[in-house]
Amino acid sequence: CVTHTTESIVSMSKYSTRNLPKIVISILFLLPQTHGAAFTAPRTMTPPQQSSAPGRRRAIIFDIDGTLVDSWRLGYDATQVVLKNNDIAPITPEIYHQCTRYATPDRLARHAGLDPSSTEFRSVGDKLAVEFDNLYVGLVSPSTAALFPGMEELVHSLAKDVTLGVLTNACVKYAERVLEIHAWEKVFLSVRGADNVPRPKPEADGLLICCGEMEVGPAECVYVGDSPSDALAARNAGMASIGVLWGSHSKESLMQAPFDHLCATVDELKKLLLQV
Repeated sequence: CVTHTTESIVSMSKYSTRNLPKIVISILFLLPQTHGAAFTAPRTMTPPQQSSAPGRRRAIIFDIDGTLVDSWRLGYDATQVVLKNNDIAPITPEIYHQCTRYATPDRLARHAGLDPSSTEFRSVGDKLAVEFDNLYVGLVSPSTAALFPGMEELVHSLAKDVTLGVLTNACVKYAERVLEIHAWEKVFLSVRGADNVPRPKPEADGLLICCGEMEVGPAECVYVGDSPSDALAARNAGMASIGVLWGSHSKESLMQAPFDHLCATVDELKKLLLQV
C-alpha cells in the first residue's frame, strides 16, 4: 500500500452527526431536479465537525465501476452505440478510461467533442446520458458487471461489522441493478448515483448524503474508489480514502490524486480496512 497525507478540511461546528440526515433531506426537497446533475445545489456543502481520533471506521462507502465490479467493457460498448446512433465518431478505450472520472452527461458531452464552456455542453450531455442510461442499465448482468476476484467475500465479511454504502457517478438505477444481480440489495444501506445527489463527484455532496443515511460522520467513514475524482470527493468531505489499482486509472494518476492509501489487490484492501 502507498500512503499519502491529505490536507485538513474545515468543518461546520454548529451541526452534529445526528443533525446531518435532517439537513440533507431538507436540501433534497428544496432543490429543483435536472437530468444528470438531478439537483442545483448550494455553492457549498460542508461536512460537520467530527472527532479524528484513530480507530476502526464505522462505515465504508464504495465506488462501483472499477472498484467492486469489472464493468468497463459494458460502459465502453454502450457508449459506442450511443455515439454511433448520434453520428458522433467512436472513441478509443484509452479515452473512455480517462473520462470515467466524470459523471455520465459530462463524459458523453466530451466524447461528442464539446468543451465544458460550450453553451451546448449541458443539453447535449443530458440528452446523450438519457440514451446511455436506458441502454446501459438493461445490459447489466453477472458477466457484464462481474465482481472482481475476492470482492464478494470481502464485502460480506465487512458487512458483519460495519455499515456499507455505495456512491457512483453513474445513474442510481445502474447502481441498484448491479447490487440486485449480486444479491446485495440488503447489504448496502445507502445507495447513491450522480443523478440523485446535488452535485456528482468530485464534489462531496454524495458522500455527505451517504453519511447522513448511515448516521455516521465523515471522520467515521472511508471511501474506496478507483478514480482521481473519488479521492477529491473524499477530501472535500473530510473523509479518509483508499484508491484501488485494478480500475480504469493508472497508478501514476492515482498517486497524483489525494488518496490516503493505494492498494494493488483485494487482500491489501482487506488488511488496510482493518487498520484505518
